[in-house]
This record gives sequence, structure tokens and C-alpha cells, in this order.
Amino acid sequence: MANGAKLLCLIWVGVVIISGTTAQSRSKPSRSGKGKDDLKNEIDKLWREVNSLKEMQALQTVCLKGTKIHKKCYLSSKSPKSYHAANEDCIAQGGTLTIPRSSDEGNSLRSYAKKSLNGAGDIWIGVNDMTTEGKFVDVNGLPVTYFNWDRNEPRGGTRENCVVASISSQGKWSDEVCRTEKRYICEYLIP
Repeated sequence: MANGAKLLCLIWVGVVIISGTTAQSRSKPSRSGKGKDDLKNEIDKLWREVNSLKEMQALQTVCLKGTKIHKKCYLSSKSPKSYHAANEDCIAQGGTLTIPRSSDEGNSLRSYAKKSLNGAGDIWIGVNDMTTEGKFVDVNGLPVTYFNWDRNEPRGGTRENCVVASISSQGKWSDEVCRTEKRYICEYLIP
């Protein structure tokens, strides 16, 4: 029996026990409500475990559709979108725009993009300097420590605040106008 099915069975048994305990407590005066509270806490814990299993199953599905690299799953987009729309799409699916954290990760991502995004030149990555010009952060607002800028980049000033990685140019980065529509890859952390 699958783990999810076992947990659901345990939850059902817990509900039956609580129902019986509640019925008994109506007929007998209870000295302590501890047993009932313990069961309720156990059922809450089981529900959290079921939800965690559902999340892990969803991640496995993403990994099967996309690819797994460096303890993350990646899934390429179907169509181009603006930076903000691309990031919102990734968030709606439980991830974020991909954020390369090393040259090895960047190279692996570029290889995946070449295979999965046929014909795309650049892809959005989850890096921008929208808040403070020249201070690049990831989509979570955390400072970026790895950069792969192309020669003479970034150079867009306040007009170009979102970052793309070039598939054809060894994954080199450049800044771009955020409204431009580009393909993208979402990343999902594996627990």
C-alpha cells in the first residue's frame, strides 16, 4: 500500500476513534480531555504528512516532465512571457524563475534549455535590479553572489532591469527590458 494511502487509512481510524471518544464522553463524565487532545494533535500531524507527500509527488511529476539538476527540478516554459508574467507563472506552479548559483549549474541549465526550448535565443532568469540600480537580487529579494555577465554587461541602466541568459553564447547574462517576451525555465527545490 502506498504511503499516502496508509496515512489516509490512519487518519480515518483516528476520526473513528475520536468520534467514539466523543460519543463516550457524552455518556460518561471525563476526568481529563487529554486523550481527545492527543488524538486531535496526532490527526493534525498526519494531515501535515499527507500534504507533504502530495507536495513531494507533485515535485516528482515536475521532475519527470522536465529534468533534475543539482537537487532542483527544472521545467521549461511553453511560450514566451514578460519577466513578471514568467515569474508569476512559475510561482503559480510552486516554483520560481531559475536562478543559476554556479557556473556548473549555469552550464547544466543551458544544456537543458538548448534541448527543451528549441529556437529560443535568451531565457529569463530570476535575477533583477528593479529595486536599486546595479544591485542585483534574486526573485526572493536575496543578493546574488554568482554572476555570468557577457562582455560590457550589464549596461541597460534604469531601462533594463531584468536578466536573461543567452543559450547560444555560453549562458552569458545581459540585462533586458522586463516587458520583453522571452522563454523561461521554472525551478523547484527538492526537499
